[in-house]
Amino acid sequence: MTRSPGVLTADPLADESVSPVIRKAAAWSWRLLVIGAAVMAALWVMTHLELIFVPVALAAMMAALLMPAVDLLHTRRVPRGAAVAGVILGAIAVVGGILTFVVSQFISGAPDLVEQVTRSIDGLRVWLVEGPAHLSKDQIDHAGDSVITALRENQAKLTSGALSTAGTITEIVTGALLVLFTLIFLLNGGRDIFAFITRIFPTTVRDRVRDAGRAGFRSLIGYVRATCLVALVDAIGIGTGLAIMGVPLALPLASLVFLGAFIPLVGAVLTGGIAVVVALIAKGWVYALITLGLIIAVQQLEAHVLQPIVMGRAVSLHPLAVVLAIAGGGVLAGIVGALLAVPALAVTNSAVRVLLAPDPDAEEALLAAESGAGPDPDPDPGAGDESG
Repeated sequence: MTRSPGVLTADPLADESVSPVIRKAAAWSWRLLVIGAAVMAALWVMTHLELIFVPVALAAMMAALLMPAVDLLHTRRVPRGAAVAGVILGAIAVVGGILTFVVSQFISGAPDLVEQVTRSIDGLRVWLVEGPAHLSKDQIDHAGDSVITALRENQAKLTSGALSTAGTITEIVTGALLVLFTLIFLLNGGRDIFAFITRIFPTTVRDRVRDAGRAGFRSLIGYVRATCLVALVDAIGIGTGLAIMGVPLALPLASLVFLGAFIPLVGAVLTGGIAVVVALIAKGWVYALITLGLIIAVQQLEAHVLQPIVMGRAVSLHPLAVVLAIAGGGVLAGIVGALLAVPALAVTNSAVRVLLAPDPDAEEALLAAESGAGPDPDPDPGAGDESG
């Protein structure tokens, strides 16, 4: 270090003795460390505020789905508050009606499924005794008694798990109310809320930040719409196939596929696996294989037709990025993390692209400077200022 009056400066000879590659690597390293620390701090805050963060994120996704309907009613001269109330009540009525119908179908079809499971177990017992295994009745009874004994020994653990699950009812109700209130305010005045929040940024970058936020929300709208369409096609295709084959509980299983499809790539496969198990128990291994082939065919249709055409237009994400986002979200926050990871990545991707896009005004000024012509004088220097 060399000392000048009141100033410490780096020794030029010391800098020259370090390889340029090392200097660049060091510069990149400390910047990446700072960015990584900021990301880890944000994840830590989200983890400890999960009861707040998750409902707000779910409300944002619902707002992206319902906002176009609210805007449409508002353009038809319906008051904004009335449009929000009507759309939310209509959505609750539709979802509640579907869930009520599905649950009633499940309750009415459950006894037949239990009877078929009982017949399947009896048939398996006969096969184990008379088939190639040649097991004795005592061995089968001993195996059944062992299972019952294991369940009784772990009854305390199962009960405590049920109690802990029941203890989360308060959190579920609180989260649902927070989702509802957040959704109401986002639909009614979300743009004003965003404009107020972005006032913390300097006026020189405020418009760019607002453009990035709008681009991210448009990407979220496209993602939610595309996901709903893909999930609906998956549910209709698999549900129709199950109904044609006479597999019980076809409609509830199709509803599970619809809900699971909101987790890209893996959700519909996992919920479709439940349909395969039900087909195996109720109809035998032939129908189970046919159901598996049906699920694979629907997934191929989704991967090669729906995802590129529908999702590709709405969200430009590489499949590897989607897989890594789902894996990371699942590790950090389980099913909820896997559900929110891809839309969060889509919003971030669109917003960052706008933030990093070249500024047309800056490019024009640069070209003018390179050509020797000065920029046009500003007729109103205070026009771009915002108060408050």
